[in-house]
Amino acid sequence: MKTILPSRILPAFPRSARNAGDDYGVTDPPDWRTIDWAAHLHRMEIDGTSVNYVDIGEQGDDRPIVFVHGLSGQWQNWLENIPRFARDRRVVAMDLPGFGLSEMPREKISIELYGNFVADMCRRLDLAPAVFVGNSMGGFVAAEVTIRAPEVVERLMLLSSAGVSQMEIAQRPLMAAAKVAGLLAKANVPQKRWVARRPVPRHWVMSVIARHPGGIRPDAMYEALMKGANKPGFEAGLRATIDYDFRDRIPQIHCPTLVVWGEKDMIIPVKDADAFVSMIDGARKIIIKDTGHVPMFERPSTFNGLLHDFLSYEPEDGEVGGEPDAASNGSRDRARDGAV
Repeated sequence: MKTILPSRILPAFPRSARNAGDDYGVTDPPDWRTIDWAAHLHRMEIDGTSVNYVDIGEQGDDRPIVFVHGLSGQWQNWLENIPRFARDRRVVAMDLPGFGLSEMPREKISIELYGNFVADMCRRLDLAPAVFVGNSMGGFVAAEVTIRAPEVVERLMLLSSAGVSQMEIAQRPLMAAAKVAGLLAKANVPQKRWVARRPVPRHWVMSVIARHPGGIRPDAMYEALMKGANKPGFEAGLRATIDYDFRDRIPQIHCPTLVVWGEKDMIIPVKDADAFVSMIDGARKIIIKDTGHVPMFERPSTFNGLLHDFLSYEPEDGEVGGEPDAASNGSRDRARDGAV
């Protein structure tokens, strides 16, 4: 039997934010608020579509990082992560066509189209091979790039990634629910800022995405998560995500892969992490406790530490993955169950 959403996790209560841990919603330095982002924003035309992206940091011996946002997202989804890694390597994050400040593509939005867009951008910016980090639909796209253009991807992090459970979703009620959500997302900037500043409305509007919205600063909530809503690519992107089945091709991923998930993800069930690990040779898994669909934003320092470890991880001869890393909230200790 198909469902509207495959995850059965229920929202947390607003008061639970007080027990979320000392790393929840805490910015990992350097603070993104101190950066002149306009100096690092650029535009590129790909297949007749103007694409917006941020390009920051120096390209040296370390592999560049490409961050790929999810549905209803934008490059700002990675505000809490880009500054940390731009200190010692080049970092690029784009607005996928139809989202952020990128134009709608001339062709119908599809995961294949996005995969080609991102791969082409990496080639033209001389990023390949790069470390790919994709969240939600962005993980779907990053995996598609890895399969379609393996020479572009040096290693891959799938973060609460779409690509498995979408075939279990009842499409008609989901699309109806998405249209309702789209109407709610049409609030203007003052209205969105009002919601972001008030803990209780912020919680109930954003609790599907983040586990403890009350633990996140209002400016970060608005800039990183709320600002990107109500873009023209939303409905087409959602349909592309639930229409495309590439599960039989996932085993074609042969680069080092780390699968990271929020334990309390209400959008994509944590069991999908096991599915990805079972299909990708040597892939490792980390589950971040008491965390929702956007771990990189909910627990920036913990997530950045995990990504840092993954960047420096070197598989032994004949090994693609290895034992899973794990940690408790605010730390990173090893454990075999891969829980953080």
